[in-house]
Amino acid sequence: MVTCYLRYIIDAYKQAEFEHYARLWIPLVEKFGGQHHGYFLPGEGANNVALALFSFPSLGEYEQYRIQSLNDADCQAAFRYAEETQCIVSYERSFFRPVLK
Repeated sequence: MVTCYLRYIIDAYKQAEFEHYARLWIPLVEKFGGQHHGYFLPGEGANNVALALFSFPSLGEYEQYRIQSLNDADCQAAFRYAEETQCIVSYERSFFRPVLK
């Protein structure tokens, strides 16, 4: 299993737009075989940092999701929404593997 960690720098004045964007992506990740663990919006502390976590059974399956998402109409609409609203300033992506019992 591989878990993707996304750390977003968002426009603090567009948290509602980013939340809408997040709600678009949760079912899309699941549509392509991933398990979404949620988006985490600013609470206490920095008002412009948001996080997302989702997992795929393998890095290869994650890569397939990335390729397929480029040709999916719903994914493209979500990408466009973020671009049009400019709610995301930047993001970084990292991958982790779990340590279980």
